[in-house]
Order: sequence, then structure tokens, then C-alpha cells
Amino acid sequence: MEEYDDREALLPGASGSPERPKMSAISDPNRLAHRIVVLCLMCFLGFGSYFCYDNPAALQTQVQLDMKVNTASFMQLYAFYSWPNVILCFFGGFLIDRVFGIRWGTIIFSLFVCVGQVIFAAGALFNAFWLMEAGRLVFGIGGESLAVAQNTYAVSWFKGKELNLVFGLQLSMARVGSTVNMNVMGLVYSRVKDLIGTTGHSTLGVTLMIGGITCLLSLVCAFVLGYLDRRAEKILNKEQGKTGEVIKLTDVKDFSLSLWLIFLVCVCYYVAVFPFIGLGKVFFIEKFNFSPVQAGAINSVVYIISAPLSPVFGFMVDRIGKNILWVMFAVVATLGAHIMLAFTFWNPWIAMSLLGVSYSLLACALWPMVAFVVPEHQLGTAYGFMQSIQNLGLAIIAIVSGIILDTSGYLFLEVFFSACLCLAIIAVVMLYFVNLIRGGDLNLSSWERARLQKEAEHEAQRERMRRDSIIWTAFAVRVRYLSRLGAQIPKHFISHQLSLSHRSVLK
Repeated sequence: MEEYDDREALLPGASGSPERPKMSAISDPNRLAHRIVVLCLMCFLGFGSYFCYDNPAALQTQVQLDMKVNTASFMQLYAFYSWPNVILCFFGGFLIDRVFGIRWGTIIFSLFVCVGQVIFAAGALFNAFWLMEAGRLVFGIGGESLAVAQNTYAVSWFKGKELNLVFGLQLSMARVGSTVNMNVMGLVYSRVKDLIGTTGHSTLGVTLMIGGITCLLSLVCAFVLGYLDRRAEKILNKEQGKTGEVIKLTDVKDFSLSLWLIFLVCVCYYVAVFPFIGLGKVFFIEKFNFSPVQAGAINSVVYIISAPLSPVFGFMVDRIGKNILWVMFAVVATLGAHIMLAFTFWNPWIAMSLLGVSYSLLACALWPMVAFVVPEHQLGTAYGFMQSIQNLGLAIIAIVSGIILDTSGYLFLEVFFSACLCLAIIAVVMLYFVNLIRGGDLNLSSWERARLQKEAEHEAQRERMRRDSIIWTAFAVRVRYLSRLGAQIPKHFISHQLSLSHRSVLK
């Protein structure tokens, strides 16, 4: 009894134990003001990565002229970013959970981003394009895994509170980073050129080094977040965040046809968006006679629209359902945008605005569908495989796009992107009929899904009642058998039998 009292006295808030000192709202991990500070750090954690990812697109003309490379070589800068993520998509969550931990994992991946950007800029300074490619490879190792760490922090701090809003704000900040890059890097290059007095690889290298300052900002956020998370762990006795991803490659053999069709839609759609943005600035300059500043602005329209619309579309799809129809609308609208850009001279703001809307809608409708066709224990493998295939497709199509542009021009490149989107439409139609034939819930409305969920809960409750009934029956038969043999039945056997009977009646 004394030992129990001693243990109780050590509990927080118990009499005789030192109480936690009162803290201001901004320093108390339990208070909203402190979580807002953490949220700001989380948002800026990925800002540098997204800002520098599209540095090549914002400076396409300058890179090709200063480094004296053709478009196929230029697109290698995007391919080298994607190659490591073909594999790392499976192991990023494992490294964070089991090897580094969320705090050190975030710092390490932020360092990869910083070092990669420095090597990328150094390659331009020393006029070594192969070094620029190596920098993009190192940058890619940290970029995607840093996004996993960012989401893990969000779940650790905001699960059960404002998590959906937090994910929406993080996505919006990522789009802001891409937008600022498209509209600022060209101006930075011009200012550096004025200071140096000439163009060339040195001007490009200095410009990229200046862009790398955003990566340093993200690294500082990683250190501060690690400190605040460690402090909250001590104050609140909370555990470090976990990604929750369990990757088992053997699960691939159990993937359904519906899931493979979702993978196909993902690859065929995104290869018609990201490589186009990577090459879009020169396209708008050559076809529509835009100035570099105007071309950079219109090339960033997709990201500008995605920033505010992604949370709105996510809420809308959650409320309405019908995911397959939304995906079909998004793919067809994107195809229409590419056709307008390829075969008309209409104001490109129309096509790019349509592309921005459809891109935002597809992301909100396509990625959640994986959870509808895969058991919970296979979700980590499914999403890892989806990201792996997406990065493999982006790496290959980036190279193919550059070759097509060098040999045939932008018209044939747009026809190629349109063909990829037609393949995506075929995959969506097949997905619709496969889902219809197999009675899947990919295209159900939200209220139909809610009804099915309630029915599943009732069925699970009936299954628990049936299982308890079987346990009680088996126990009663055993007691009756022992009684007939003349065995002495302990009293707690009888009380246990009565409690089982009472519990089965309550259920």
C-alpha cells in the first residue's frame, strides 16, 4: 500500500509533487497559439524544396543558353530528381520511423535538399552540367522524403484537431513556393546580370545560389521544429510522430485490377502536366510572343489556382462523393486545355486556368480512391507503389519530352501529351465499368458510403455478439460436463458464467 502511495505521489498534478509551471499561450504545447507557431514552421519546412524544384523551369532559356545544352539534356534535370524517388517512396517512411526518428529524419532530408541545391548551383558556376545533374539527384533524395516528414509532423501535432485544415494549408504553401519561383527567379537573374555586367554560367550559378537561400530557411525550420517537438515530448509525455506506413512488397500480388487502373490514370495524367510546366515558359514565348516575365507568370497559373482551390475541392469531393466522375471530368478538361494550347491561338490564360482547375480537382478525387480499394494494412504499400510508378513515369517522360521537342517541335509535343491523356481517359472508363461490375464503392455518393459504413458497423456488432454467444455456450457445456462427472466447480467459474450470460443479454 505504501508502494502504491509513493507511485501515486509521483504522478503529475498529484499532491506533494511539483506542478507544471504555468506558461504563456505561445509557449504551452497544449494551447492553440503554440500550435499555430508550429503550423507556420511546418508550412515553411517544405517551402524551399518546392521553390527550388522548378528552378529549371523558371530559368529554362538561361540554362540552355548559358550551359549550351539542348532540351533533351535540360529535361534530364527533372529526370535526375525523379530517379531516386522510384525507390525512396518505399523507404522514406521506414527511415523516419525506424532509423532516424521524425526529428533527425527531417533535419537530414532538409540537409539533402540544401546540399543538392548548392551542388546544382556550383555546377552552373563551374560550367559543369554533369555536376548540375548530380545536384538534382541529391536534391531529389531529400525532396520527397521531406514531404513525408512534413506530413508526419502534422499528424503528430494536429491529429483529432485541425488535421484536414493543416494538410490543406501545407499544400497551399507548397503551391505558393512554386508560384513565387516562377515569377521571381527570372527577375533575380536579370538583377544579377546587371550587377555582373554580362550573362553566362556564372550569372546562372549566382542566381541559383540565391534561390538556395529558401532551402536554408527550410533547414532552420527543421531545427526549430525538432527543438519544439522534443520540448513538447518532455512536457506532455507524448511520443514521437510515426508515419504509420507499413511497406510490404509482397502485398503487390494482392492488388486488384481497380488499383492498377488507378495507377495507370495517375501516371498518364501527371506526365502530361509536370513536364509541360517544365517546358512551358519557352512555349509561351515562342508561340504567343510573350515576354519572359509574362511567360513565367502564365506558366505559374496552375500553381496559383491550385493553392486556394485544393482545400475547397477536397471538401467538395468529401461531401458529394462520385470520385470516378470527378476524375473523368478533370482528365477530359486537361485534354481540352492541351488541345486549345496546341491548335488555337486563343488567349492561353483560358487553357492554363482550365488546366489549374482540373489539376486541383484530380488530386482531390484520385488519391483518396486508393483507400477504397485497398485494406488498411496495405495502404502504405499501395501509396508507396503509386508514388514510385509516378516518379518512374515522370523520369522517362521528361527525357522523351525533351527529345520530341528537339526533333519535332512543340506541336508534336502537345500531341504526345494529348495521347497520354487519351490513355488516361480509357483507363478511367475501364475503372468505371470494373467498379460497376464488381460492386465497388469508388463512384458512390457520400451518403451512400455513410449508409454502407453504418451497415458494416452493425454487422461487426452482430459478429461480436455471435462470437460472445459461442464462447458462453462452449463454457456452459464444459461446466455442465464437469458437473455430471461429479467434479467440484469453483465458485468463480459459476460467477464467470453468470457474467457472460449477463453481458450477452446487454449486447
